[in-house]
Amino acid sequence: MISTDRTLTCRDCSRQFTFTASEQDFYAQKGFTQDPGRCPECREARKAQRNAGGGGNYGSSDRPKREMFTATCSECGGVAELPFNPSGDRPVYCRDCFARKRA
Repeated sequence: MISTDRTLTCRDCSRQFTFTASEQDFYAQKGFTQDPGRCPECREARKAQRNAGGGGNYGSSDRPKREMFTATCSECGGVAELPFNPSGDRPVYCRDCFARKRA
């Protein structure tokens, strides 16, 4: 199927932009089924805004750091760092002991 250039309207800035035949072929090759909704300038601005949060983590800088809790490893007696506050009714393992038990 031969593609031809098409004119689309950007959803952010409402300017018209050309969706070229080669871009359409690229989109088809990648399996994209929808036309781009933003012009190249708005796409770049959006990408830069996302990446400004710390290496492309899509806004993870807005997320608070997870509170970590420490406990004594039930296997080796070392320090176990956990993303939850252990209740004491189940064994707790440090990273190394947990990996050994899992394997």
